[in-house]
Amino acid sequence: MQKPPILSTSPPPAAAFGRRPLAHPLADRRLVFDACHAGVVLRALLCVETALGVGVLYGADSPAEWGARLALITGGAVPATLVWLITACSLKRLLQRCSTTGQYLAGVTLGALAGLLACALLNLVGFATMPPWLASAASGALLAGLLVAALVLRARGRTPAAVAARLAELQSRIRPHFLFNTLNSAIALVRAEPAQAEALLEDLSDLFRHALQEQGESVTLAEEVDLARRYLGIEQVRFGERLRVRWDLDPRAHGARLPPLLLQPLVENAVKHGVEASAQGGALHIQTQWQAGRVQVRITNTLPPPPVGPAAARPAQGHGMALANVRARLALLHDVASEFHAGPQRGLYEVHIALPCPHPLPGPDHAHPDR
Repeated sequence: MQKPPILSTSPPPAAAFGRRPLAHPLADRRLVFDACHAGVVLRALLCVETALGVGVLYGADSPAEWGARLALITGGAVPATLVWLITACSLKRLLQRCSTTGQYLAGVTLGALAGLLACALLNLVGFATMPPWLASAASGALLAGLLVAALVLRARGRTPAAVAARLAELQSRIRPHFLFNTLNSAIALVRAEPAQAEALLEDLSDLFRHALQEQGESVTLAEEVDLARRYLGIEQVRFGERLRVRWDLDPRAHGARLPPLLLQPLVENAVKHGVEASAQGGALHIQTQWQAGRVQVRITNTLPPPPVGPAAARPAQGHGMALANVRARLALLHDVASEFHAGPQRGLYEVHIALPCPHPLPGPDHAHPDR
């Protein structure tokens, strides 16, 4: 049987021995703003349209005139904004080679050129007899500067949010009662089923090692499924026949990217509120499916029967912190391209996650149940 080490055996960093590792000159260069996101495109267009709507108010005598002028100016400003976004996204790797100041200047310069493009488009349709070239360039540079600043603040907000999310995940997963219950189960199996006790401790070791090691910004769905399997394997020893698990996995969906340590807390919530809270136990269903460039992940669990009588004790309700944490981490990684819903559905509790995955892994044309 495989005997993985209890602690990670990766070599310590060179800094631990008083030496700094050699790094590539561009290794520390970071992209201060990233325009290659659907959410960024939507926010940029909304920001430009809002600025135009306010600016047009100064020269409009009636709502009808304001609407007509706004529609005409939009015809020049929106294409120029899209050109700015496409150019910034296309030059992403080149911009990353520049310094932080250089990236700021590049964004503002592209904004000025986009303003000139918008003015040229409006001049073609005869909107102004004297095209305001300087004002258009200054407006484009100002709007681009504001957008770059907003993108920089959003990028900087990812780091503390990811750290806080990781700490919350570790707190929700490595709980003393879970560790003690697992160790007690292993002790009970040592003499009767030593092989099963060894497998249980190996799963516990892998679970803790995975939780404590650095995972990066994202992992594959296949890795998260494997971690959830190990957790449920541990809980299966504890609950026995009270825990009934069904897997319906689509191999094509295994390449989807999601934040690390995301799936296991959702499975843990399902066990805690759907199985542990019921004397009869409960059923858990994990399903993944790839369809039309998106991956659907559903975690469904049965609900405990309602209490009988006015004095019956009601099961403890959670605070929703794990669900809020998952929602926030998905938004940080995929922005508006991801979806997250959780709540009762047809007598069951269902968590639904939708992720972008344009390139599926090779697999069958339909999902095969994996029980």
